[in-house]
Amino acid sequence: MAASVRDNKDRSRFELDVGDDIAFANYRLTPSAVIITHTETPRALRGRGIGSELVKGALDLIRRDGKKVIAGCGFVVDYLDRHPEDADLVA
Repeated sequence: MAASVRDNKDRSRFELDVGDDIAFANYRLTPSAVIITHTETPRALRGRGIGSELVKGALDLIRRDGKKVIAGCGFVVDYLDRHPEDADLVA
């Protein structure tokens, strides 16, 4: 369905290509954490698990970089509540 999640450092967002569209999660950096401030899935693609795939990929990148995450938007809060296996990432 989709390519892997990438970190677009120039735009401070994680991105996931879905066909001709892009789902993204904006972030701000602190010295030890990434604050995900907003997630956006194109309206026509909502309800297909793309937002969750985006957040999962973003968390994998954050973990790889040895940082923590701060959920700054409701979608990420809900995702983390549903995925206790990622609780170690929460700052």
